[in-house]
Amino acid sequence: MSDTAPFEELSPVRLATLADEELLERVQRQTFRFFWEAAHPVSGLVPDRRPAGKRQSSDLVTTGGSGFALMALVVAIERGWIRREQGLERVSAMLDVLLGATCYHGALPHFLDGRTGATMPFSRKDDGGDLVETSFLCMALLTARQYFNRGTPAETRARDVMTWLWEEVEWDWYARGAQGVLYWHWSPNNGWALEHEIRGWNECLITYVLAAGAPRYPISHHIYHRGFAAGRDFINGRSWNGIELPLGPAFGGPLFFAHYSFCGLDPRSLEDRYANYWEQNLRHVRINHAHCVANPNHHRAYGEHCWGLTASDDPDGYAVHAPDNDDGTIAPTAALASFPYAPLEAMKALRHFLGTFGERIWRPHGFVDAFCPQRDWYADSHLAIDQGPIILMIENFRTGLLWKLFMSAPEVRTGLRRLGFSSPHLPG
Repeated sequence: MSDTAPFEELSPVRLATLADEELLERVQRQTFRFFWEAAHPVSGLVPDRRPAGKRQSSDLVTTGGSGFALMALVVAIERGWIRREQGLERVSAMLDVLLGATCYHGALPHFLDGRTGATMPFSRKDDGGDLVETSFLCMALLTARQYFNRGTPAETRARDVMTWLWEEVEWDWYARGAQGVLYWHWSPNNGWALEHEIRGWNECLITYVLAAGAPRYPISHHIYHRGFAAGRDFINGRSWNGIELPLGPAFGGPLFFAHYSFCGLDPRSLEDRYANYWEQNLRHVRINHAHCVANPNHHRAYGEHCWGLTASDDPDGYAVHAPDNDDGTIAPTAALASFPYAPLEAMKALRHFLGTFGERIWRPHGFVDAFCPQRDWYADSHLAIDQGPIILMIENFRTGLLWKLFMSAPEVRTGLRRLGFSSPHLPG
């Protein structure tokens, strides 16, 4: 990495022989190169995806992925891969563009122009605010605000800007008055035309926690209970692969449900009237792993050492992969972001990915997005929302750093209390 601490790349076969801690350090650090080197040259915000080893060809950047980048910068500073001043300089550049970005009742769009902050439509009618992408960014803003706690003018300004961006989001606007649920999208051109209600179980628990804890535009706790927790796939209670699952769709759905919100939210002993969220995520991961070991569809290469189904690229485009939608595509992020829940199984997968598939999937910016041995297909791309959780969830497994920072934010604690959660992070 240019202008960073010296870093010697090792071959994937050599990496696979390292001791556990050194291996995790190197995987995190090489994956961080995506966020450091592939970021937009003006703003430091990150592209949604980038072909492996190629230059970014447009100004398009992504809101949620840039949130993961902010959190990855915190990890990089703490681990000494970059200096604190370097990280803060990058963060400040990101904040400068976010400050001027077009927003929609405080929420940012899915895609932005990395130079100007102007909206770049996701689709014909998705050309306005994206509340879920905004919530991933706000999770990162609060995490970084808690980290940059020194009294210097630069860190003070960064904290002020991060607080202002987060407090400007009108979460209550996205509840549409008396509708009883949060909505994903709103556009000045198309209004509520997409009609996408945010109901669970999925990756959006973070959205409701932040919405409940917002100091200026909070939602009522009733919206969580009547909206998110009233989703068709919220309560499960059945057994899949012999494992009882508290929440979620059949077989638990894609594994990013156990990752995205929990890059910041600490699931350990996190409970409400519906579930213990550590147990929820642990069992979800176990079901996903058990499916790949059983391999009912007889896909090539599946097994104890090769597992992990989530949303990713695949030979036919992009799909949400899960045990009930399994086309033979394995995404490294699925297993590696599951280190907190299944460390032994994740470590076996990591060593197997490196030692067996080698340079077909391991590149200068970490693992490619996915691969499908059944069709001898290996992605040639990295996705921000898949690279990010690899760094962040491995760090939470190793030190709990991001969990400690995010859960220390008073607004987060307020949101959890308002929704009826208990957690060791909530003082009595």
